[in-house]
Amino acid sequence: MSKFNEVPVEADTRVLFQELTTLGTYDVLHQKWIWDGITAESIIFANEDITDVTDHDLEMQVKAFRNLAADTSMTLKRSESGFTFVNFNFEAD
Repeated sequence: MSKFNEVPVEADTRVLFQELTTLGTYDVLHQKWIWDGITAESIIFANEDITDVTDHDLEMQVKAFRNLAADTSMTLKRSESGFTFVNFNFEAD
């Protein structure tokens, strides 16, 4: 799963935890991070794996993820860096 070696992290973001795992049939990177007093989690997909998958379908798969809070908001960003970030479980300090 070395395809996740180049996942970008913004300079002011601190990754608290990360693990390589699978979500459905996809290899993903699960991260928990903190930025500007906000803690959240991300499921990161390699864009090459999800070329035919809609944003809605990705969100539905992440909603079924074991750590997803029932009332969480989600954001999704398909990055030019080769990765798609689905962010959730936002908590402000």
